[in-house]
Amino acid sequence: MKIVNLIIALCLFSAVSCAQSNSEIPKSYIAFKTSETITIDGEATEISWSKTAWSDNFIDIEGVKKPVYNTQIKMMWDETYFYILAKLEEPHVWADIKEHDAIVFYNNDFEVFIDPDGDTFNYYELEINALNTVWDLFMTKPYREKNVVLNDWNLTGLKSAVKVDGTLNNSTDKDKGWTLELAIPWKAFKKSYFEKNIPENKHWRVNFSRVNWNFQLEDGMYQRKKDVKGDFLPEYNWVWSPQGVINMHVPEKWGYVYFSSKEIGSKDTFTIPQDDNIKEQLYNLYKAQNNYHLKYKKWATSIDSLTSKAMIINHKTLQPVIENHTTGYNISVKSPFTNTILIIKENGEIISN
Repeated sequence: MKIVNLIIALCLFSAVSCAQSNSEIPKSYIAFKTSETITIDGEATEISWSKTAWSDNFIDIEGVKKPVYNTQIKMMWDETYFYILAKLEEPHVWADIKEHDAIVFYNNDFEVFIDPDGDTFNYYELEINALNTVWDLFMTKPYREKNVVLNDWNLTGLKSAVKVDGTLNNSTDKDKGWTLELAIPWKAFKKSYFEKNIPENKHWRVNFSRVNWNFQLEDGMYQRKKDVKGDFLPEYNWVWSPQGVINMHVPEKWGYVYFSSKEIGSKDTFTIPQDDNIKEQLYNLYKAQNNYHLKYKKWATSIDSLTSKAMIINHKTLQPVIENHTTGYNISVKSPFTNTILIIKENGEIISN
């Protein structure tokens, strides 16, 4: 597939087609550590999986509608892998894309999005269909910032397996669904040889998406359904943590996975850091600044030009400041919780001092 077609397809898929909804608290999940050897076969018969809790059922990407079919996930980890188990209810399990790095979401698929440091830059996407065909991607930044998609990045060392509860590509019967089991190696996310990037007792920003299409049959074969004009009907997007928009590539909306050092079967707690709530407010100012620039063809020089609302986090009023420069701006604010200076740049990147 030519890279030009890839970019066009990605942009179409990721287009924002509705206004931002009211802010919602992202989902969070505590992944416990396993000492058991996990065989990636789609069966999930290990004791560790039986002790691991299912997530909430997926919701429509905008966070409003209940999907037609249920989807749930489990997660755990060890010193080598991040393990994910996905259970997808589906009465017609079908897939026909077999080429690695093809546009897998043209079939029903399951997708994983991972941003290890939570700055919305340099994040990873993995898509897999019921044939266990993989599309792995690296994004330098979100699409809103004219990103660079590295389609030739490979998730080296990935282990994946699909188990169909029914019969794949058989239109004469009804299936129960399919299960996907993944082992994603930590080393695939390393930025340098000596980096110790296993997030023990830390969190990563993560989300999961399920793309599902209405189908039609042609000579007994499944195909995406078309309307009377011959255009494909839009897909359904069902997610773990709602995005508020029809766009998975808004990483600041993703959920939180906390990798507890405690053994599976234990209990632990995780609370979204207060500084992340500040980051959410900075992203709101970033969006307001972009809208201001579209309207006036220049950047605003004061916070009052962007919002009339005070920035209040956990009953504390913060004082963000805009600093304009020749190539854009910084909006900075000091956290009263950690004394860290949090800064959002004109490209949407969050940095801290």
